[in-house]
Amino acid sequence: MSTTLEAVRSIQLSEIQEARERIAKTIVRTPLLHLELGPGYPDIRLKLENLQPINAYKLRGAANAVAMLSESERKRGVWTISAGNAGQGVAYAARQAGVPCTVVVIETAPASKMERMRALGAKLIPAPYDMAWKALEERSFPGAEGTFVHPFDDHNFIAGHATMGLEILEDAPDTVAVIASIGGGGLITGVGSAIKALRPEIRVWGVEPETAAPAALSFEKGSPQVFKEWRASFVDGAGGQSLFPRMWERMKPVVDDYLVVSLDETKKAMRLMAEKTRIIAEGAGALPVAAALTGKAGKGPIVAIVSGGNIDMKKFCQLIGS
Repeated sequence: MSTTLEAVRSIQLSEIQEARERIAKTIVRTPLLHLELGPGYPDIRLKLENLQPINAYKLRGAANAVAMLSESERKRGVWTISAGNAGQGVAYAARQAGVPCTVVVIETAPASKMERMRALGAKLIPAPYDMAWKALEERSFPGAEGTFVHPFDDHNFIAGHATMGLEILEDAPDTVAVIASIGGGGLITGVGSAIKALRPEIRVWGVEPETAAPAALSFEKGSPQVFKEWRASFVDGAGGQSLFPRMWERMKPVVDDYLVVSLDETKKAMRLMAEKTRIIAEGAGALPVAAALTGKAGKGPIVAIVSGGNIDMKKFCQLIGS
């Protein structure tokens, strides 16, 4: 493993456009659906990344990152670290490329995500959350061999996510705000890079759950922070224990503000989408809708990115019924 990392640099519009062509045959151009709520509510449009082949946006970044590996890097096989969605994305892209894949998976990940990764041919190495988060910083883990594909701090991964921003502006040119969940920060950095390159006046908001909000804390303090009150929740695809300094550098130029929502608000957003649009969203996928409903991002039009729908159905029913 190389200890020298590429310096953080901005994602160029040309890189985003090239990534779009590169991944076009792998990903789905997902629809943008108006959430009909009636008068008195913000104008919210849903970017349905839960309809990707792996039911999550991570396929965009994974497909671009794997496609850009050298032949020697591919021959070594690839590995990543994930709560489930990035693992599925890398496994899917690796299978298409005929490359072996290993995923260090957080042991509390939903069974549905574990099953999907195995079905895609990935070898799984379960690990506690703390160990997995540490491995993300160190970029190494015992038993994981091959070329490491970082699930968020990777320029090519982020450029793949940025392709979503191009679609949003084409399908909803009247957008005034975009809200994206933050886990590691790759999604919002990518989408924000595309939005700011083309329409800098559009506000880009990040959202985290109250149980894990290091980005909002970092924004408040003006430097990358550790979230000492972190605790696990059903929102397993967003909210970290800390904000990596490199990701802070990536996010600062393209994110305008940060919101924090409660777990109850998130559950209500999951139920609302199920009732109004028959959309199944996991916790991280519902955060932007919950944030939009607070009214803090304005009256809209707001694009809320439904980042994924990978959740055990029994758990989903329990959450929206409570």
